Amino acid sequence: MGLPMAAEVQARAPLTPVTHRVVGRRDETADVVTLLLEATDGSRLRYSAGQFNMLYAYAVGEVAISISANPVDDGPIAHTVRNVGTVSRALCGLHPGDSLGLRGPFGSDWGLDSAAGGDLVIVAGGIGLAPLRSVITQVISQRQRFGDVEIVIGTRTPEELAFKDEVSAWRERDDLSVHVTVDRATPGWRGTVGVVTTVLPRIHCDPAGVALICGPEVMMRFTALALLERGMQAAKIRVSMERNMQCAVAQCGHCQLGSVFVCADGPVLTWERVEPLLSVRQL
Repeated sequence: MGLPMAAEVQARAPLTPVTHRVVGRRDETADVVTLLLEATDGSRLRYSAGQFNMLYAYAVGEVAISISANPVDDGPIAHTVRNVGTVSRALCGLHPGDSLGLRGPFGSDWGLDSAAGGDLVIVAGGIGLAPLRSVITQVISQRQRFGDVEIVIGTRTPEELAFKDEVSAWRERDDLSVHVTVDRATPGWRGTVGVVTTVLPRIHCDPAGVALICGPEVMMRFTALALLERGMQAAKIRVSMERNMQCAVAQCGHCQLGSVFVCADGPVLTWERVEPLLSVRQL
């Protein structure tokens, strides 16, 4: 964990956006879009699963977006964006040939190297599947490095599930165990109904393994508690925190959570470190 690419970030001038062109676009749901990006100067961004970039919609503003691409793949960098505000709306309106500014990568990663050799439990809620997609695709491309892999994906309705075709492909593999659950079923849904914690008692969970969780804060809290009850260690449960990140270099203070700057110390943090901070009101 930490900042494995700090020297490279400095070399790229962390406060100066690099122009990237949209080379592909995929509409995931009614309000979620995946953009495929390549630098106009031909440079290639190196990053680790779990890190994020600051995306700048020209003349509109900048926002922190997790990287959703496989870090060991040679393809374009991918960002999956939900239309929830002025900047994200502008980003979701981009199409192939359009340009945007990009700063990064920033922050800590999921620490897959330290998880190699053991079992993985991956739990995603809603758009939290986007930063975990980088993990899942890397694990698949390096499948021999890991033990059993349990993936639990939760979403409000079947229509709001991102990466539908990929999730279907993951579920067909015999070297992954993939569970999808929805809060509310709609006509045609024949799968599980309920929050992700209702699925956890049914999965294989090695207390010595590593868990990776991303989603709404309340979902991550209850998921971590459920995994602790299964015998997992708080130090091996990792969550990706979301805060109002504006500078991405721990200078502005907007993302401060107690003694933690989420943009630099996170976004990926162990539950051992996060839980005491979340227990303090108004942090």
